[in-house]
Amino acid sequence: MDIASILAQIIGGAAGGTAGGKILKDSDLGQIGNLLAGAIGGVGGGTVLGSILGSGGAAAGLVVQIVIGLIKNKLLAK
Repeated sequence: MDIASILAQIIGGAAGGTAGGKILKDSDLGQIGNLLAGAIGGVGGGTVLGSILGSGGAAAGLVVQIVIGLIKNKLLAK
């Protein structure tokens, strides 16, 4: 894995995380939270999905951001 693919996964994940926060208001972590969760998901999930499907940074970022946001908001709602 080279630096260009890692950067692409970070950027794609950040975009996916931002989109996830806008799509599902229950999972919104705020602008910075969405970006960070998406970027982390883009790198981690992008690596896993990339080996399985050939791509997936943005999709992985979106999924990770939504899951983290839903868990965080459900825990704080109690």
